[in-house]
Amino acid sequence: MPKILIVGGGYAGFYTAWKLEKHLRKGEAEVTIVDPLSYMTYQPFLPEVAAGEIEARHVIVGLRRHLKKTRVVTAKVTGIDHANRVATITPEIGDSWEEPYDQIVVTAGAVSRTFPIPGIADNAIGLKTIEEAVAIRDRILTNFERASNLPAGPERDRLLTVVVVGGGFAGIEVFAEVRALASSLLKDYPQLRFEDTHFHLIEAMGRIMPEVSLKTSEWVLKDLAKRGAYVHLDTQVTGAVDGNVELSTGEVLPTDLIIWTAGVMANPTVVRGSDLPVEERGRIRTRADLRVGTPEEIVEGAWAAGDVSAVPDLTGGGVGGYCVPNAQHAVRQAKLLAKNLVAVLRDELPNEYVHKNLGAVAGLGLYNGVFQSGKLALKGFIAWVAHRGYHGLAMPSWERKFRVVGDWWQNFWLTRDNVSLQTVQNPRYVFEEFAARPRPAAPEAPAVAPEKSSPAKKAPAGKLPATAKSAG
Repeated sequence: MPKILIVGGGYAGFYTAWKLEKHLRKGEAEVTIVDPLSYMTYQPFLPEVAAGEIEARHVIVGLRRHLKKTRVVTAKVTGIDHANRVATITPEIGDSWEEPYDQIVVTAGAVSRTFPIPGIADNAIGLKTIEEAVAIRDRILTNFERASNLPAGPERDRLLTVVVVGGGFAGIEVFAEVRALASSLLKDYPQLRFEDTHFHLIEAMGRIMPEVSLKTSEWVLKDLAKRGAYVHLDTQVTGAVDGNVELSTGEVLPTDLIIWTAGVMANPTVVRGSDLPVEERGRIRTRADLRVGTPEEIVEGAWAAGDVSAVPDLTGGGVGGYCVPNAQHAVRQAKLLAKNLVAVLRDELPNEYVHKNLGAVAGLGLYNGVFQSGKLALKGFIAWVAHRGYHGLAMPSWERKFRVVGDWWQNFWLTRDNVSLQTVQNPRYVFEEFAARPRPAAPEAPAVAPEKSSPAKKAPAGKLPATAKSAG
C-alpha cells in the first residue's frame, strides 16, 4: 500500500488529509499527518479571539477528532531526504526516527518574519497561533486591572498603551479589534478615561492594507482615527528595549504590549532540512499542478501547497507571479492537491491550480468592517456582516461552525466575557504559596572536646590558700 506523508497540519495539511479520506478507496493508500500541534488553527479568527469575541478552543480543529482514517503524529519533521524517500520525525519526548514514504506533501505553513531589531525577539508577540491571541487578550485585561489602581502617570500610561507593528490585514484587524475591546472595558473602570488609552500602529510603507484599493484604505485610516487610534505611516521600529518602542521618526512609545504582524516567511525548520528545490524567497518551488519542481522538471513523489510553497498564479494577479500566502489559496490548493495526488496514484493526469482572488474582507471591531472585491467596496456594518458570513461558512466542519456562531449569538445578548485568565500560564501559583513544606533539618551542633583539668597550684610557703584564709 502506498504511504502518503503530510508534513504540517495547518490549513493546507488538514484539508489535504480531509479530502484524501473522501477520495481514496479503502486500502488504496495509507495517510500519515505530522505536526507539533494536534490541531489546526483557523487564523482569520485570531483577532476576534484576542478581542474576546470568540472562545479560543472554538477556532481550532482537532486533527484526531476530524481525521478518522488518518494516522496523526504529534511531532516535528526535522529532515526530508527525498532522494531516499524518508523523513526524520522528532517528538518532544523520545528518540527521533526515520519515516519512509512513497508520496510526500509539504504543507508546513509559515511563521512570523522578524528583523534583528533590538528587543523585538524578547518583548514582542506575534499573531500566528491561538496561544498568542489568548495571551494578547489576557495581557490587555490584566493591564486594565493594574492601571485602575495607579494614579495618572508614566506607569499607568505604559500599561494602557498598545503598539502593533505591520499594517497588513492581520495587523489592521487585531489593531481595530483590541481598540474596540479597550473601549468596551472603560465602563467597568470609572477610574480610567478614554483619553488614558493609547493605540499605535506602525507601518513602514506609505499606506495600509495593500489588498484593498487606496480609497478603501484611506477610509479605514479615517475610521481608526475617529476611534482614537494612531497610525504611523512611512515609519519603522528601530528598537524595543525595556518596554520602549523607538521609531525611525525619533519618537519613543513606552508600552507593555508589542504585537508583531509585519509579514511571514515559510517554515524554516522544514525548508532548510529538506533536499527539495527552494526559490529565492525560501519557499519550496512548486508547479501549477502542485507537484514540486519547475514547468520543465518534476520532482516525482513530492507535493507542496499553502504558505510554504511558491505556486504560480496563473490568473496573473499574484505578487511576483506567485499565489500570495493566505487562507483563501491554501484551502483551495489543498482540495485540488488531494484530487491530483489520487489521480497520479491511478495513473491519471493532474489538473493545474487556477483561482482568481475573490476579494478581501476584514473585521474592524463589533459592527464594523471593510470588504473589497474588484471595484466593489463595502464599509461599515454590511461589510462586518459579510466578514462574519464568509468566515463562518469557511470554518471547517459543522461542529466548529456551530460553536463559533454560538459564541457570536451569546455575546450579542450577554456581551463579551471580559475576565483575564493570565494566571493560567502559572496555574500552580496559589498552591505553591500555601503548600506546606518540610522544615529544614536543624544543623548538628559541632562536637566539643572535653577540657583537660589543670594541676592545682601550690600556695607559696608561709601563705594559705584563699579558702583557708576565709575559713580561719
